[in-house]
Amino acid sequence: MTLLVDTSVWSLAFRRDTESLTPEVAVLQAALSGGESIVTTGLILQELLQGFSGARAHKELVQRFAALPLIVPDRRDYIDAANLGNLCRRSGVQLGTIDALLAQLCIRHELTMLTTDGDFLLAAEYCALKVWKPLP
Repeated sequence: MTLLVDTSVWSLAFRRDTESLTPEVAVLQAALSGGESIVTTGLILQELLQGFSGARAHKELVQRFAALPLIVPDRRDYIDAANLGNLCRRSGVQLGTIDALLAQLCIRHELTMLTTDGDFLLAAEYCALKVWKPLP
């Protein structure tokens, strides 16, 4: 399984004021230490960089993410993301522009989304998006 780790999980994992005990962060840590495949995209990197302040934190984040393969959307991804967003909206699910694109990248590249954002779980009911879920 190859993971696309959403900003919500990275943010929890990088918090310095408290250790996150969420299952998603535990899965991320296990994937990083176990050599499982993790990819990212520029949107996630940008969101993270916008959320951190200070040159040191910025430099450290850029260095850490340099080790991850970067997937880049193409024209078709944007078109399909718009269609996915429209499908979700017609189904009563509000999926933002960036989230629709992230979901589309997961679908095209057959990735599993690791997220704490419930909108992805709702969207997955209407498309081929795979979202990691903790076992009951």
